[in-house]
Amino acid sequence: MRKILTVVLLAVIGIMLVVTVLEMPAIGDPNNPTNNEVPQRYLEQGIEETGAVNMIASIITDYRAFDTIGEATVLFVAIAAAIANLKAH
Repeated sequence: MRKILTVVLLAVIGIMLVVTVLEMPAIGDPNNPTNNEVPQRYLEQGIEETGAVNMIASIITDYRAFDTIGEATVLFVAIAAAIANLKAH
């Protein structure tokens, strides 16, 4: 029963991944919103919304802060795991 449940769960996850990929816009599509709307908003309203003079800093610290924290967390965990493995031997 446990093997069947595992296979069903993996099949559902696989189907969800395939459906998600099929719904994504084509790579390089000029009508893709990330190619048009997002950068345009950052440039047009960035100074007003963030109050930062440096646009790169405002994008990284205000608009993309959640991703940046996530990336830093992944790096920290990877380094901690590597150090733990090296000290274990």
